Amino acid sequence: MLLRFSLYGFLKNQRYFEPFIILFLLEKGLSFTQIGLLVAFRELCINVFEVPSGALADLYGRRRCMMISFAAYILAFAIFGFSQAYWHLLAAMLAYAVGEAFRTGTHKAMIFTWLRLEGRLDEKTRFYGYTRSWSKLGSAFSIILASAFVMLTSDYTTVFFLSIIPYALGLINFMGYPRELDGAPTTAFRVINLFIHLWQSLRNALTLKPLRLLMAESMAFEGMFAACQDYLQPVLKATALSLPVLLFLDDTRRSAVVVGAVYFVLHLLSALASRRSYRLAQLAGGEEQGARLLWRVVLGIYLVLGPLLFLDWYPLAIAGFVGLFVLQNYWRPIQISRFDSHSDEGQAATVLSIESQAKALSTMLLAPLLGFAVDRAAALGTGGSFWPVGVMGAAVTLGILLLRRPRPAG
Repeated sequence: MLLRFSLYGFLKNQRYFEPFIILFLLEKGLSFTQIGLLVAFRELCINVFEVPSGALADLYGRRRCMMISFAAYILAFAIFGFSQAYWHLLAAMLAYAVGEAFRTGTHKAMIFTWLRLEGRLDEKTRFYGYTRSWSKLGSAFSIILASAFVMLTSDYTTVFFLSIIPYALGLINFMGYPRELDGAPTTAFRVINLFIHLWQSLRNALTLKPLRLLMAESMAFEGMFAACQDYLQPVLKATALSLPVLLFLDDTRRSAVVVGAVYFVLHLLSALASRRSYRLAQLAGGEEQGARLLWRVVLGIYLVLGPLLFLDWYPLAIAGFVGLFVLQNYWRPIQISRFDSHSDEGQAATVLSIESQAKALSTMLLAPLLGFAVDRAAALGTGGSFWPVGVMGAAVTLGILLLRRPRPAG
């Protein structure tokens, strides 16, 4: 199963459009505010489908829900490829959100179920980090192909159609998953069971203090990261067009070279971070201590990133973005293991879906706000237009560090 779990991650990250999605939307004439609204719409749709999808997975079969997820992704890629109007992009985001909602939490729950069946639950951070590293290696491989496609076609649209192929292979991979990884699904669909399960899982997530605090951390860390990560793309494009190299290529192809090179290195470093996340937890003295250490380092990066982007020192800012990507891949396996430690096995997929929904809610609020701030910074013309990324990131991170600060006794 380690091979199938890793293959899932590798195929899932063959998203050839991902390094160019912002450039694709900018090429269609969208402003950063409009892009932020698209992201917010996607996250809103994820919120609508997230928890019900997790409950459906727990009650009626996780493998089936994963196959629904991949089918929705394929539909989304096709709509993106054919899109000609803003409402087409909204439809694509809706289908993409269905794919995300049925996937997030469900596959992680399958991994932890398998570890329990094998008696290897004490390896959860190491095992999940290993399978996640194959996701990042898949991303690195996809960067090579995506950059080659853009170089050959000088067009961002083709990569959406090409992304359909690995997702079709992913559907075939799920057919080989053993049935026991479905959890303990009931045979007949009853709406009342769905609502009871949802209520019990949501009650635990909100009333149990450890889970509540973990939800807040995920909202801050993952929500802010999701809102700001794609701003690396226009920064890379501006850097590529300012370099006195590859002048024989048009702007799209020059951008593809630089974006492809940076994202390739980025995903290799992310794979290494994910695979070694358990070591960071061990060195820090545990998963809780490892999480605290990561929060402090992330705050430092955001604090530096703001001035770098304001001064248009893009090469150094790129290094800051890369640092955020790497730290997120140390963070994720540790955070997922923390959730599993405080969750009931029968509610695993639902609790992780609630966590993903909390992240989506945070991104839904932060993405349009950040897009508006970037547009305003560009309109004012005082310094580089992307500096709000660092300022907002530092504010959100500082808020969580204050929340986590130990209260004095008495």
